[in-house]
Amino acid sequence: MILCIDQVISPELLGRVQATLADSVFRDGRETAGWHARTVKQNEQADGRQPEVVALREELASALQRHPLFLMAARPRRMKPLMFSRYQEGMSYGNHVDDAVMATPQGAMRTDLSFTLFLNDPDSYEGGELLIDSTAGEQTYKLPAGALILYPSSTLHRVEPVTGGERLAAVGWAQSQVRDPQQREILFDLDTTRRQEFEANGKTRTFDMLSKSLANLLRMWAEV
Repeated sequence: MILCIDQVISPELLGRVQATLADSVFRDGRETAGWHARTVKQNEQADGRQPEVVALREELASALQRHPLFLMAARPRRMKPLMFSRYQEGMSYGNHVDDAVMATPQGAMRTDLSFTLFLNDPDSYEGGELLIDSTAGEQTYKLPAGALILYPSSTLHRVEPVTGGERLAAVGWAQSQVRDPQQREILFDLDTTRRQEFEANGKTRTFDMLSKSLANLLRMWAEV
C-alpha cells in the first residue's frame, strides 16, 4: 500500500524546519548510503550531530507518532531517526531499494516502511519527483510542503534529477507491529471503515463488531 497524507505537520513547525535547515551544515549524502547505493546517490544531508537538527528530528518524529492516519497505516513498533535531505540542481538518487536492516540507537531494526516528508513548495524546484516502481508500474510523486508519502521499503524507487531550485525532504523508516503488508492493509481498511461508521452513526452494533474484528486480527498478527 502506498499512502499520501496531507498536512502531517503544522505550518508553524514546517516554517521552523525550513528556517533551521537554511542555517544548517549539510554533508555528502553518500556517507549514509550502502556500498551499492553510493554509486547512484547524489544529494546532501543535514549533519545529524548538530543540536538544532537533533531537536527538529525528535519533534517531527513525535508529530508523526501523534498523527492518526500515519499510525493506522504504519502501526510503528520502532522508527529510525529521520534524516534531512537536500537536492540542489543536478542532484538525484538513482534506482535503489532501502536496506532491509538498519542500525538505530536501540539496535538493529527491520525496515518495513519508508516515508518521505516533503519540506518545500513543489513549485519552488523543477524535477525531483519521487518515483516508485511497483507491480502497477512506475508512478511519480511530488507532494505539497508538509505532506508525506508512506510506502513499502521493499520497493525499487528513485529521486529524479532536480533541474532547477532546491528540493528539501525528511526521510525515515519504520518497523511495523504488523510485518505483512497485506495484513497491514486489511487492518487499515477495517480501521477506516469503523471510524466512518462512528462518524456517521455513533457507537452502533456495527461499530462494535468492526472494532472487535480489528482488535482480534491485530492480536493475531502483531509482533510486540
